Amino acid sequence: MQCIRCGEKAVYHSPYSGHNFCAKCFLKSVDHRVKTTINKYKLFDAKDRILIAISGGKDSQVLATILAKIEKKFPDVALMALLIDEGVPGYRDFGVRRSKELCEELGIPLTVTSFKELFGYSLPEIASIAERKRVMLGACTFCGILRRRAMNIEAKELNATKVATGHNLDDEAQTVLMNLLRGDALRLLRLGPKPVEELPGFVPRVKPLRYVPEKEVTLYAYFKGYPLYEVECPYVRTSMRDEIRFILNEMEKRHPGIKYAIVRAADKLSTMSTSFKVRISTCRYCGEPTSRNICRACELLETLGVMG
Repeated sequence: MQCIRCGEKAVYHSPYSGHNFCAKCFLKSVDHRVKTTINKYKLFDAKDRILIAISGGKDSQVLATILAKIEKKFPDVALMALLIDEGVPGYRDFGVRRSKELCEELGIPLTVTSFKELFGYSLPEIASIAERKRVMLGACTFCGILRRRAMNIEAKELNATKVATGHNLDDEAQTVLMNLLRGDALRLLRLGPKPVEELPGFVPRVKPLRYVPEKEVTLYAYFKGYPLYEVECPYVRTSMRDEIRFILNEMEKRHPGIKYAIVRAADKLSTMSTSFKVRISTCRYCGEPTSRNICRACELLETLGVMG
């Protein structure tokens, strides 16, 4: 098996493209795809202050590495990183340590904050209160909503103009199906590598890894010799996303390229959503932007009786 680019011995076969790559050419191909996504969708401007959402996992390590490589050609762009510690014992410790190491290697200033600092409670404490009060929502729901809130608060504090997240192709295909199964047509229509429209009070979030499969992100991290989490989040197996992940992985084995097809279909739908305008006001509790009277984060905290 030979590399399609240089003719050297290949170490990876891409089932959906049919191409074989050596390690060096594989890394270049991922870099190229990320750069193509950034250019095609105009994810960044020449003077952006880009905040990388980092967790110490494979996706954010690869994202930070590629963005540092690309953006060094643009001296007016500032790169920063943000780590949000949910306070899950025995899990996030590695991510904090690894994020500090990588940011130091790449010369990216890192800000670390936590759920405890921002909301007064760690994720395990929130999950425990929810269980005691019989609030029928999983820990992943609280985590996702509070992380997005934390990210926007910190991005504004740091004067960031964009937040770059490490969502890969698998994450995006799972999100499409989850929105479909929940009947959330508006969210489905508004998915994409960047917001359909920029809304006041929100720092735009962009996804440069959107078209790179999770398997290839993992391989990129492996070829770079990056250490990875050896334990998984204790809540991950309770989520709906995990069920969808299993289904999609099984279908991808039998029908290579199906994840791409799902994300491309969502892309086409998002081009039809320009007529859907979202009215933005401010949450009457926290003052953060929201399309409702009370933002989702405050609504959840109020339900638990832990509003600050």
